[in-house]
Amino acid sequence: MPLLIAAFFITALLYASVGFGGGSTYNALLALSGVDYRILPLLALSCNIIVVAGSTLRFARAGITPWRGALFMTALAAPAALLGGLTPIGEGAFLAILGASLVLTAMTMLLPVSEGEGEARRWARFIPLGAAPLGYLAGLVGIGGGIFLAPLLHLARWREARAIAATASFFILVNSLFGLAGQVLKGGEGRFLAAFDIGLPLLVAVAIGGQIGSLLALKFMPQRWIRWGTAGLTLWVGLRLLFAM
Repeated sequence: MPLLIAAFFITALLYASVGFGGGSTYNALLALSGVDYRILPLLALSCNIIVVAGSTLRFARAGITPWRGALFMTALAAPAALLGGLTPIGEGAFLAILGASLVLTAMTMLLPVSEGEGEARRWARFIPLGAAPLGYLAGLVGIGGGIFLAPLLHLARWREARAIAATASFFILVNSLFGLAGQVLKGGEGRFLAAFDIGLPLLVAVAIGGQIGSLLALKFMPQRWIRWGTAGLTLWVGLRLLFAM
């Protein structure tokens, strides 16, 4: 457990420093540790909520969040996240989807990030259509979905970088809340209590790591280095999970 707690702390620090929650990596770390796959989304989504809640609040207080676009995309995704949380899934399918999503996550983190708004791409108007599938994935396997949404918004030059980070944080927070609600309804009180019993020290670790990551990491390391390090960690865990199946 001490190694797992340390891994969760580092994951939260890295992901929070680039505006994400880390749900996919929490899931994979738990799966590789032999934790029952049925409680993984409960723990990962709870960790997501803790990590992104602080950054979402800070973005809102600073007036950075583009609420009209953020609310529209999240409104499409949240009901799908609830449905994903309610959907039964076998262990093999769960681990395959999780491993593939980790590899895709690593690839999205290596995509270039635009530093200004620039001219919006013509296909940017179609990006909200992807919000519902991302929400469903969030609820199904415990991934907030923002880490896939943000690169699309950057490539489309939808807004400037901080506004996109604020949108991704809010997207992850709401999807995680709805996905967690679906998981609790599906699994019942017993599974929720089992997840809480295992996860309490992990939740404390991500709370501390997330705060340090969002407040301090960017002051000491270039954001590009942090993104590359996070992508490398995510890719390694995803490939290990897929090869272990």
